[in-house]
Amino acid sequence: MKAVILAAGESSRFWPLNFQHKSLFKIMGRPLIWYTIEGLRKIGIKEIIIVQGPNKNVERELENYQFANLKIELVVQKTPKGMGNALWQARNFLKNRFLVLNAERVDIDEMIKNPKIKSVLFGQKTETPELFGMFRLEGDRVLGIVEKPKKGREPSDIKVMGVYVLDPSFFGSYQKVKKHMYDFEDALSLYMKKNDVRVIMLDKPEKDTPSLKYPWHLFDIERYLMDRFLKPKIEKTAQIAKNVIIKGKVYIGKNVKIFENAVINGPCYIGAHCIIGNNALLREYVNVEDNCLLGTNLEITRTILQENVHFHSGYCGDSIFKNGCRAGADVMVSNIRLDRGDINSRVKGKKINTCSKRLGVIVGRNTFLGTRVNIMPGILIGSNCQVGPNSLVRENIKDNVIFYTKFKGVIKRNEKN
Repeated sequence: MKAVILAAGESSRFWPLNFQHKSLFKIMGRPLIWYTIEGLRKIGIKEIIIVQGPNKNVERELENYQFANLKIELVVQKTPKGMGNALWQARNFLKNRFLVLNAERVDIDEMIKNPKIKSVLFGQKTETPELFGMFRLEGDRVLGIVEKPKKGREPSDIKVMGVYVLDPSFFGSYQKVKKHMYDFEDALSLYMKKNDVRVIMLDKPEKDTPSLKYPWHLFDIERYLMDRFLKPKIEKTAQIAKNVIIKGKVYIGKNVKIFENAVINGPCYIGAHCIIGNNALLREYVNVEDNCLLGTNLEITRTILQENVHFHSGYCGDSIFKNGCRAGADVMVSNIRLDRGDINSRVKGKKINTCSKRLGVIVGRNTFLGTRVNIMPGILIGSNCQVGPNSLVRENIKDNVIFYTKFKGVIKRNEKN
């Protein structure tokens, strides 16, 4: 059985990290799609078709890796017209039953133990049906799928896991439905009327099978991957001062420099050519990709940094910084509400309950934060922004904006040319 990996969408809900497909986000030195491909290889898949966007970022990234005994074909979806249209691009490669999944399905080898399964769809109970496609069921038989139902109108509490086993007759159903962003679900419903489609329920809790809808879901994926794959190791070329304290599962990459009195409490991954300053504290699920600099007296916890991020002193908790960001001295990222309630964030103009009591800031690439910037919980800051010194950030900042708070409390924004 072949597998089709879908990696061509706009990932609009993934802003401000969506300048490339979300499956290219790195954890422990590898993009998420790498873990998905490896999972498919482990369950015995020999051939994979990857549907990517017109910029071919996925193709360029995968050139850096080799996968033993695996044939990979790449096709392009020229415009983002939804999952159905993406799968349609792979139809010429599919003559028998095939597996379809999203590119960030990093737990596929735990979901499917045997690729010869006869069931078609996978489901799991969820407490947030408004985020997913939801099954309409009769016993274990699937009658239909309702995409992101409104509260109180859910057909069940079982969500679609984004993993499907189909046969080529699906494309006949797809040709008959009206084309729109969610026409895959329409075609699947039509396919179900002609075929006996069953659901396999996953018995693991929802938190143990992470999905990637919004950027803060990366924390669940990071925790899942670190718990499974992180192995303690210090590369021989790393330079570590004698009184540095290292506890738990910690990986330290090539040519890393860690200065006096730093403390690292795992799980923690530190990529190659990073610098950790004096008295810095890294604790609990910190992921630091290559060429990062974490300065003196910085405390950072449960945070994900992509390549080439520089952070001076201050505090940063439960946050994500994309490539090339800079943070000046004494930057403070607040990650807990005063009332200890759930943190809300705003995505595409809509307030979303993150269902988490800890969330700091999520920042796009090449954004600079000045000295003593203070950021409230759940804030999203776009790419190529500048936040002036002493600013208090209480709401999202769009891409390409210069933002600062005047001394009299007036907020100033300028679109960068």
